[in-house]
Amino acid sequence: MEKTKFRYLDESDQDKGLPQPPLELGCPADAVLVDLPRVDQIKVRQLDLTVAMGERKTMRKYGSDQLSLDELAYLLWYTQGVKRITPRPVTLRTVPSAGARHAFETYLLINKVKDLAPGLYKYVALEHKLMVVDLQPRLAEKVSHSAANQVFINDSAVTFIWTAELYRMKWRYGERSYRYIHLDAGHVCQNLYLAAQAVQSGVCAIAAFDDDELNSLLGIDGDQHFAVYLATVGKL
Repeated sequence: MEKTKFRYLDESDQDKGLPQPPLELGCPADAVLVDLPRVDQIKVRQLDLTVAMGERKTMRKYGSDQLSLDELAYLLWYTQGVKRITPRPVTLRTVPSAGARHAFETYLLINKVKDLAPGLYKYVALEHKLMVVDLQPRLAEKVSHSAANQVFINDSAVTFIWTAELYRMKWRYGERSYRYIHLDAGHVCQNLYLAAQAVQSGVCAIAAFDDDELNSLLGIDGDQHFAVYLATVGKL
């Protein structure tokens, strides 16, 4: 915390005139993409924000019902959906982010979502699609093990795993980026808690995980791209 104070900050790469990093990590040429329903075509329970905030609570026990693809698309949109891209360019999304840097990528451990095979996916926010990452068996058990054996990960319909692509934030904010990334994680997860009320689902945020083990499961380096936060979602 001390070394991220303003008085220690050096000139940023943005100030040096260096090009900004991409708005999102790209997809491999052979990536398998899954189309998601458009959010304006999704019908969910209309819920007053005051009611949603009042009903919100952490849930670690879930029913056996699946999430629909519509419901998953709704949750993805309201946690990282891209409303528009400005000429700067930056993405303006459904959650706030320091300087609109939006350093997060969203991985999904799918267990019980209709029309999706269980496995690991990534949200391609700019296209509002899912990319298949890994469909190996027993992946839920491995993620659960990496998260201090919290077995309700296995029982959830889906676990959101938010990772940070560091340079997307650091290009502007240098070492201060580490603070902003963790603040942004709170914005994203709270949106998930509130949006889940509209699809009659529960959420449990998880910060207890073995960083190296989880990063390895996701296939990311753990240095410039690393896991920050998880949250399970399941039907009540």
